[in-house]
Amino acid sequence: MKKASHVAAFAASFFLGSVSLSLAADGAPADEARVAEEQLLGSTDEEARLFAYQVFTREIATSAVVKTSLDQALLDLGVPAATMLEALRAFTATVNLQRDVKAGDRLHVRYEQAFTAEGAAIGVGRVLWAELTLASRGPVAVHRFRTHDKVERLWFTNGLSATPPSMRMPLDTISVSSGFGLRADPFDQPPPLAATGKSAPMGGPMRSKPLPPGLPTGGTSGNGGSFNMATPLGASFGLAPYGGFGSATPKVTPRGALFMHEGVDLVAPAGTPVYAAADGVVVGAAPNGRYGNWIRIEHGGKLATVYGHLMAFAPGIEPGESVVRGELIGFVGSTGRSTGAHLHFEVLDNGKPVNPINHPELKAMQLRGLDMDRFKKQVARSLEERTRESKVASTGL
Repeated sequence: MKKASHVAAFAASFFLGSVSLSLAADGAPADEARVAEEQLLGSTDEEARLFAYQVFTREIATSAVVKTSLDQALLDLGVPAATMLEALRAFTATVNLQRDVKAGDRLHVRYEQAFTAEGAAIGVGRVLWAELTLASRGPVAVHRFRTHDKVERLWFTNGLSATPPSMRMPLDTISVSSGFGLRADPFDQPPPLAATGKSAPMGGPMRSKPLPPGLPTGGTSGNGGSFNMATPLGASFGLAPYGGFGSATPKVTPRGALFMHEGVDLVAPAGTPVYAAADGVVVGAAPNGRYGNWIRIEHGGKLATVYGHLMAFAPGIEPGESVVRGELIGFVGSTGRSTGAHLHFEVLDNGKPVNPINHPELKAMQLRGLDMDRFKKQVARSLEERTRESKVASTGL
């Protein structure tokens, strides 16, 4: 595009120059020729105004000590709030900005900002790197870096992406009681012994958390009670009752046989909030055979998630409703074919179950190989630059 614009500009200049010469050659006064050219190209005043809007970029480094709050420190820095938004969001992946930041902690920011020739800031600046130095845990820093495949984002100094993955796990605290893959039927296993030596439910602790009144539960407990029948909607997705449970003629499965566990079981007390893994549309929320109270969410493209054994659904969770990442959708329970309170969580990629634990959409990216080497060198240069600037500032040069 630049080459084309240069060619066009040259052609226009050549044409207009020819017009001026032609006018002068025909006996027209030189002033008339100049006026004709200015009418087409613009006056010198317009050129001056155009120059005033020529954009240049500056890197700005600034530091501040937290006196009362992080918000006040940001005001002291003079960095626009919109510029800091991405960096602050990155810090929240490892720091509670309200609880962990105390008076005496330090904040250093280096950012890039565009300006006009007259010095007026244009657009939103970009943080190149930022560092919080906390008395409680030392420095926490994020650096902007572009990988070999042209992905630019903020990274922690250990090479872990500071940008949250596009999907999240559905519980705030993750404790996997059963992984993805082949496993024995949990109903064939003896119940594990708790610390007291008494039998404990296999699915997890049964201490219930209180739920808001009036929530739709839609099913019965799977702990020694009845099992839910598959709904037509569930059957349309191929989620038939496990081992024939819920059918008129249940199948007899051989003891000790292995079955494919198409998700992960996340142990949690009954009533623990369950959150949507990503933005999407609810396509199923009903009792569904072995899954008990079951939710399926389509996330666009080829991804979907499934949540099973829920005690209850959150208000408004029904087919056709849109949800956002982190929205409350239900509560951990033990409905369906379950030995205790837990959440069965599945990720479907193009209709096929995949392991949620190592799926790329649920994992933060990690720099490796040549990218990690380049990143370490960039971080070292940034620290050296800050040290050099600090020395210059302290000597007043």
